[in-house]
Amino acid sequence: MMPQLRSLAPLLLAAAAVAAVALAAPPAAAPGGKKGFIVTGRVYCDNCRAGFETNVSHNIAGATVQMECRHFETQQLHDKAEATTDAGGWYRMDIGQDHQEEICEVMLLKSPEPDCAEIERFRDRSRVPLTRNNGMEQNSVRYANPIAFFRKDPLPSCGEILRAYDLYNDTSENP
Repeated sequence: MMPQLRSLAPLLLAAAAVAAVALAAPPAAAPGGKKGFIVTGRVYCDNCRAGFETNVSHNIAGATVQMECRHFETQQLHDKAEATTDAGGWYRMDIGQDHQEEICEVMLLKSPEPDCAEIERFRDRSRVPLTRNNGMEQNSVRYANPIAFFRKDPLPSCGEILRAYDLYNDTSENP
């Protein structure tokens, strides 16, 4: 019985080595030989017009966002994608290639909530790096910072909330 185990040991070691190499291999490339990315993020309503999430902010289901990748020098559009948020306010876009030479940004397009649909310039977007050439081993998922639509009229409780953050003053648009 012992000789049989000895002859089986090299076979088991070889099988373990093959399995380890297979697990260590990089993920398969997308069609065309290029690896793709998944861009995901969240859209919320800034009920206090604070410029950040507060305890009265809420996620927006059914919001539309768009991602554009433009060459950083020429500003020529190289890729564009669109997505709609799910019930939790999250979106997901599958991007098919590396964008090392481009600046990619996810931006707000449309809110399904009429009272929370204002887009404030420069706060309506989030940059997302879509390259693998950054010196770090990473997976394919890229998370964009949350972006917000602004409520037309702040909620009545917003003045109190901003005071708690020590951000309220006499010139604030929140009562």
